[in-house]
Amino acid sequence: MMETIQIVLDTQLLKSADLAAKRQKVNRSALIRQALQEHLKRLRIKEMEEQERRAYRSQPQTKEEWEPWGKERAWPED
Repeated sequence: MMETIQIVLDTQLLKSADLAAKRQKVNRSALIRQALQEHLKRLRIKEMEEQERRAYRSQPQTKEEWEPWGKERAWPED
C-alpha cells in the first residue's frame, strides 16, 4: 500500500531529482522512494556495525584467542 505525503525541497534539489528521474526513466516519486530505501539501508548497516564495535569493545579478544592465528596471517616465506 502506498500513501501520499507532502515534502518540501529547495528548487535546486528538485531540479536535480527531476533530471535524475528522467535519466533513470522513472517518475519523481519512484526516484525518491528508491533513494530513501537506500539511505535507510545504509543507516541500518551503520547501526549494526556500531553495535558490533560496542560488543567487541565490551569483550575484547584475549591473547589466547588471537595468538594461535598469528602464524596464519603471516605471508609464507619463499
